[in-house]
Amino acid sequence: MKLVLVQLKTELRMLLRNGEQLLLILGIPVFLLVFFGTVDVLPTGSGDPLSFLVPGILAVSVMSTSMVSLGISTGFQRSYGVFTRLGLTPLGTTRLIAAKALSIVLVEILQIVLICIAGSLMGWSATFSGVIGAGGGVLLGTLAFSGIGLALSGRLRAEINLAAQNGLYLVLLLTSGMIIDSESMPNQITAVSRWFPAQPLAEILRDHLAGTTAPLTSWFVLLGWSTIAPIAASRLFRWSAES
Repeated sequence: MKLVLVQLKTELRMLLRNGEQLLLILGIPVFLLVFFGTVDVLPTGSGDPLSFLVPGILAVSVMSTSMVSLGISTGFQRSYGVFTRLGLTPLGTTRLIAAKALSIVLVEILQIVLICIAGSLMGWSATFSGVIGAGGGVLLGTLAFSGIGLALSGRLRAEINLAAQNGLYLVLLLTSGMIIDSESMPNQITAVSRWFPAQPLAEILRDHLAGTTAPLTSWFVLLGWSTIAPIAASRLFRWSAES
């Protein structure tokens, strides 16, 4: 456990030194919430804009951290041979994975706290009864997006992985209903996006934090991705770029 905590501190230290990663996982979500929460330029449905935006930004944060941040950092560490070298040390690959998983959990907790504080200051409130359902959605979303990020970073060259992670992030951000109401999009887009994890995650968080129950379809889709994506990552991932 001591080695895991040491590596966890290293992971967090590297994150704090990386301005691009901090911007992605902390700066952009908070900026999106504050900007679109005060400037009425996005279609957010007929309800309260903050009730739409805050859960959507929480979903964006989960995707930013567990897919893009994890995937990009892992891809470059893999290309530099970090995993090969650490795998030969007492730390081992199992403890390395545990440290990375803990770092994701801690960062997501920080994101959730900051976004909820920002939303509360702007007048948003959530029902306590929906916290458990929303927490379950965050857990499944983290598993799903982590699997996708690791599947890409474990196979692609670092530069290609960087482009793929960012490209997928932008596509899901704009088409999943996280910050733009899906009802205002073409039916062809929503028909496809509902089968990817971003839109179900946003729907689950939005419905449960508002005190209602999310459709079972959203839960089944997200559960499917949270199962299939990690399995695919375990099969596709290569510890070394040369393997």
